[in-house]
Amino acid sequence: MDAGAKRRNRAGQVWRGVAPWLRWGTAALLLTLLALDLAFPPQLPTRADTSVVVVARDGTPLRAFADADGVWRHPASPDTVSPLYLQALLGYEDRWFRRHPGINPWALARAGGQWMRGGRIVSGGSTLTMQVARILDPTPRGRTVGGKLVQMLRAVQLEVHLSKDEILALYLTRAPFGGTIEGVEAASWAYLGKPAAELSHAEAALLAVLPQAPSRLRPDREPEAARAARDKVLERMATLGVWARADVDDAKVEAVVARSLRQPMHAALLAQRLRESAPRQARIVSTIDIGLQRVLEQRVSSYFSQLPERTSAALLVVDNRTLEAQAYVGSVAFGDRARLGHVDMVRAWRSPGSTLKPFLYGMALDDGLIHSGSLLSDAPQSFDGYRPGNFDAAFNGPIAAEDALRLSLNVPAVDLLDRVGPARFAARLENAGVTLRFPRGAAPNLSLILGGTGATLEQLVGAHAALHREGIAARVRLTPDAPLVERRLMSPGAAWIVREILESNPRPGERAATFDTGGRPRVSWKTGTSYGYRDAWAIGGTHRYTVGVWVGRPDGTPLPGQYGAVTALPLLFETVDSLPRDRSDAMRAPPPVNVREVEICWPLGTAADTQTDALCQRRRDAWTLDGNVPPTLAERDANRWGAGIVRFDVDAGSGLRLSADCSAPHLRRSAEVARWPALVAPWLPAAARQASRLPALAPDCVPDGRDASEALHIEGLTPGTLLARPPNSTHGVRLQLRALGSEGRVQWLLDGRWIGETRGTQWLRHEFDMPGAHTLTALADDGAWRSVAFRVAE
Repeated sequence: MDAGAKRRNRAGQVWRGVAPWLRWGTAALLLTLLALDLAFPPQLPTRADTSVVVVARDGTPLRAFADADGVWRHPASPDTVSPLYLQALLGYEDRWFRRHPGINPWALARAGGQWMRGGRIVSGGSTLTMQVARILDPTPRGRTVGGKLVQMLRAVQLEVHLSKDEILALYLTRAPFGGTIEGVEAASWAYLGKPAAELSHAEAALLAVLPQAPSRLRPDREPEAARAARDKVLERMATLGVWARADVDDAKVEAVVARSLRQPMHAALLAQRLRESAPRQARIVSTIDIGLQRVLEQRVSSYFSQLPERTSAALLVVDNRTLEAQAYVGSVAFGDRARLGHVDMVRAWRSPGSTLKPFLYGMALDDGLIHSGSLLSDAPQSFDGYRPGNFDAAFNGPIAAEDALRLSLNVPAVDLLDRVGPARFAARLENAGVTLRFPRGAAPNLSLILGGTGATLEQLVGAHAALHREGIAARVRLTPDAPLVERRLMSPGAAWIVREILESNPRPGERAATFDTGGRPRVSWKTGTSYGYRDAWAIGGTHRYTVGVWVGRPDGTPLPGQYGAVTALPLLFETVDSLPRDRSDAMRAPPPVNVREVEICWPLGTAADTQTDALCQRRRDAWTLDGNVPPTLAERDANRWGAGIVRFDVDAGSGLRLSADCSAPHLRRSAEVARWPALVAPWLPAAARQASRLPALAPDCVPDGRDASEALHIEGLTPGTLLARPPNSTHGVRLQLRALGSEGRVQWLLDGRWIGETRGTQWLRHEFDMPGAHTLTALADDGAWRSVAFRVAE
């Protein structure tokens, strides 16, 4: 056997002797490492120690919530940051990150040599994984050999448990950037005001080097030191050939400009709401348009700066197609203690005022009760003891349904609700997403249409959007993944008619609306004011958007003199005019096939082509639904003068009315007149009253009970009286008045405005102090009335 063979034989014998020990040693080492891993698992972050960021739909942070330690941290991953930043980070910090098992032997050898030569640690040879291990392990060990060994073991442990991208994501989210800022995304927004996905070469280099010495290199405090460190990274990237020399030279020219550290605070109350609804999410995406949100927050803040300090406001803008919220302003100033700025008034329960009226008119259209030109009575009425009045205390007498809605008159609305049924109306609204809140134990009643209930701005906006969505209301969506919950509120035809009525209402200070809007969007708008001036509303919509505005005091105290048309409506139009437009916004939408414009006649309310000229006292155009042209609604309590067609016999020669029992022979012929609702008689011109008056009864005929019109007599004031106040008196003229001829309730109106109520022969005491010509009217529940014209001297 030659020498070589002998050597190989001896080596084999040695290996056979050592191999079992190696196998058992390796197994023991692996078991030891496994036991250590189980005993000392990696300190991976949990949801509890992660901050939360709520972002707009484009990723711009709206508001960040610090973690339990007050640290601001935005989630980040390799997919959400700029590739330039990843190149700078890996090129400068750890070029072999994708290849090593958590530690880099060559870097450790270099660091060890430096330590041996200098007697101290010059460079740690740390990999990104080791840096992540140091970030996750808060135990202070300093830059010692023991500390490095722990980091190395932890780094290997992380590599076993996590993928490279997961380790990198931990660094991107938790690397220190100065102060309470952690992670590249939070640093990018805090220092540069932009997302980490949009970093330039210079910005990427700056943020790559900043975690090496966050305090010493903070760009907002030490811009020159930050620039020197940034340029070092840039030069490294050029040397490695990762970035072109031209790009690096251009980047070096870029100045280091950083904002003072401040956290985003837009849509603050929405962000808080979303965080509460999804407490386990680190990054919550909303539907907010950040550009629009910023503009409207500034506008709301400046718009209401002159109002009393305790006043707040809310504004909500939604896209009609998706019902996604585009802007959400929950209060005038978040954090303002005097204005209770922490209270989100978008979802606060408040009295809706008159904002529910469009839905009532739509329901009445669908029920076939009215068309747009139906004759309604705006006069004092009693509904089982409930006596509503209008906002300005005046009455208009005969009024078209479309005008009653545009003017937001209360009595016609209560009249319609009484016929539709308040419980049924409330149920329809609830099905469509508007849950009305009533006092404990109370049931829906007639007052709800005037604001005698509770609703939220959010629900009202979702319902008003139905006018632009063919009658389909929907729940406002705050996040892109929220389901679109839709419910029908009214038919497409009814929605079109109601929208047409509201769009035809001119803006305050402008002439009657025409279909030429001058390029501005057509807006269907409705205002509302709750009892005692506690809530001012304006809700409107275009083809694309629906906007809701609320103004008031969150504590519910009155805000005298502030109401919807004055306080909320101007902001509504400012908001609408600032929204993105498309061509359809200024165009009139064509009516559905089941909506037709018909000429109708008053007082009967039916189509003009079905009536004789004698019965058609006033003509007007009206929008009708499904071919229905319903007649004027029947009166409730007017027993003396019913509406509709009254037929009777007259003497062919004299024209006198004949009853069933007349003593003399007469040549009879039939006649008819169209009667107006009794309650509107005081507001009719003399010619209209005369056209509806029955002829006098022939003297030989037995009375037929049809002569009771204008049966009241006013005692205490005669027609044509000139009232003069006593000399040197500071008071007006005080009179006692009573109405004779009715045992029931009598409403007293001065120039159409309600001033009091009496019963039977009770006296009304009133002071007349306004100089000029006036008309005093007494109106009984049964339709009997009397008016007296008089003057008050200067």
